[in-house]
Amino acid sequence: MQQWYELGPFTVFDVETTGLSPCRDRMVELAAVRIDRDSSRREFHTLLHPGRPIPPGATRIHHITDAMVADAPHFPRVGLAFLEFIRDSTLVAHNARFDLGFLQESLNRGGLPLWQGKTMDTLLLSRRVYPDLPSRKLQDLRILLQLPDPRKGEGQAHRAGDDVDWTVELLKHLLEKLLARRG
Repeated sequence: MQQWYELGPFTVFDVETTGLSPCRDRMVELAAVRIDRDSSRREFHTLLHPGRPIPPGATRIHHITDAMVADAPHFPRVGLAFLEFIRDSTLVAHNARFDLGFLQESLNRGGLPLWQGKTMDTLLLSRRVYPDLPSRKLQDLRILLQLPDPRKGEGQAHRAGDDVDWTVELLKHLLEKLLARRG
């Protein structure tokens, strides 16, 4: 039977931000895991200086403070490296509209090329595989589907690196379900 990663390469990514609007708000963290067709994995992770104070409400969610990003690069300094990291892969996120919106807006604002490649949303994929689940939140899916915890209980929801690891587990689970149905 075909392995899920052979459908790739996939780059699962997540962002943490100063708010909900890609136009008004900025990224403060960007993380990704690239899984190539041979199942090898590479990671990309950086805090980002948003160029403005992080609102207290955002800090309460992701626990990223102004002090943590004080010496972090601004997005344009890492944008090209991220585009190179994701090149020729399918970009995957949970609720991809949100994360992709911030990525595209940040690329545009930095005068960098926009992402033109394929994207996949594990939120939409979960609806296809499990149409009757009561919740589609990443942490709820992780618990409902009893996905392995790659962080061994040390992870923190709403931190990009942890959410990426959990999204990789969700992607693996969903694609394995679909491959099994194909037979």
